[in-house]
Amino acid sequence: MDTRSTILDIAMNLTRMGNWSADGYDKKKERIKTFLANTNQYIKDINGAPLPPSFKKTFDLFLREYGQLEKTGLEGPNNSLEWAEEMMTWGNILTHRSRLLALSK
Repeated sequence: MDTRSTILDIAMNLTRMGNWSADGYDKKKERIKTFLANTNQYIKDINGAPLPPSFKKTFDLFLREYGQLEKTGLEGPNNSLEWAEEMMTWGNILTHRSRLLALSK
């Protein structure tokens, strides 16, 4: 799988988890935990892949924030709607910014 596809998989997972949390974190917490683990694997899969500077800055910022988002998702967020919004926001950002990966080829 190419890097752009993996980034889009990460983005899709973030959006799904955000939607599930917005609908009620407790109802989907096990599924959310599974998708957090899947997302971690996708992140590992692209670790060290060459990223254009125009995308790398965004991805590095995402990685710094994702650590806390993951921790909160595993523990159970105090405010599931706020956590959901952050996850969906990152899903949207990565989706839109992934175009830079297609343009860099």
